[in-house]
Amino acid sequence: MEKSALVPLAYGSEEMEAVIIIDLLRRAEVNVIIAGDNDIVTCSRGVKIVPDRPLTDIAEDENFGAIVLPGGSRGVDGLIEDENLISLLKHNKSEGNLICAICAAPRILVKHGIVSNETKLTCFPDVYNEINHDNYSEDDVVVDGNIITSRGAGTAIDFALKIIELLVSKEKSDEIAKEIVYNC
Repeated sequence: MEKSALVPLAYGSEEMEAVIIIDLLRRAEVNVIIAGDNDIVTCSRGVKIVPDRPLTDIAEDENFGAIVLPGGSRGVDGLIEDENLISLLKHNKSEGNLICAICAAPRILVKHGIVSNETKLTCFPDVYNEINHDNYSEDDVVVDGNIITSRGAGTAIDFALKIIELLVSKEKSDEIAKEIVYNC
């Protein structure tokens, strides 16, 4: 599996989730591309992130080892109807690449049929009422095949470490956890 990840951002994305994911993946030497809906993306708490590339410049058939969707309700609202992103998610899923979503972002996967009702997943508790998914879990991080989901900002480190484990190796995930003094 390619050691690369795409992290799409839109106005209102949850910065804590985005930055933790980007930081930990880069520590694991994953080639992370931040793709934004603007030259500067203003996140949910006013933090501004400068994307590496515009989201519109990502080809629908471009392969990434993982596509990681941060939450933040407004950010998800900005990404949920992006046809290019949806095509990219479907293409990467069909290639067996990881599709990862945290907090409100599983809404995107459910709405566009990227996950079936049988796929085990989790999300931010309030989002569950909206998606009403049959195979919902309250676990912090859920892996079902090549789909990884997580509950929210408080689970972002566990989420990122699980992505590293599956994209790179368990050893690298453990090394990063030790490096940041996480659960030592």
